[in-house]
Amino acid sequence: MLNNPVHKVTCFITRPGKNGSELLLFNHPEVGVQITAGTVEPGEDTDSAARREAAEESGLEGLILLRKLGEMDDPPPPGFVLVVQPTLVYSRPDTSGYDWAHLLTGLPVEALMHEAGFTKVRFEETHHNNDPEDISYSIIGWVPDEALTSHRIRHFYLFEAPNSTPDHWSVPVDYTTYELFWASINDLPPIISPQDGWIRWLAGVS
Repeated sequence: MLNNPVHKVTCFITRPGKNGSELLLFNHPEVGVQITAGTVEPGEDTDSAARREAAEESGLEGLILLRKLGEMDDPPPPGFVLVVQPTLVYSRPDTSGYDWAHLLTGLPVEALMHEAGFTKVRFEETHHNNDPEDISYSIIGWVPDEALTSHRIRHFYLFEAPNSTPDHWSVPVDYTTYELFWASINDLPPIISPQDGWIRWLAGVS
């Protein structure tokens, strides 16, 4: 397993509102209310990744990068590791096994067992209604250890939206549709965990 970290960016996109600054959020149909965020691609610096993710997930042009707010170690939950490079998923711990799926950089996967330089992993996506049995899909199989890491660093950026942005709109992202909306930083709706803990990085933004 590699020590190379997966780098993630979180993009706080704001605009002036009647009651102070407003934060751009989106509702993911399978997960819930989220903040714009994503994975730094190979060969990409974090500033460029933040600009790209902010534009892709918001659909807005002319976003102004105000500053980087900071960074932190952001390890996966106990028992989980991260995909550090795109990898095929094999039916057994051997690259001659049937490869029936692939996993992308940045995904958290549960580590089930190790054998001969491979790790058996499980990736599941669940619906945001919090029913633990409501699993949208599941991938179980073997991946090479060099495709995995337990080290993640998250970088936080503050953006300002251009004038005359709409109050609500939709953006197609990764085979689904995000419903975007603004909310007062002082009166935010429930945001999924652990993203709700990221709001502390906005301290002092008003």
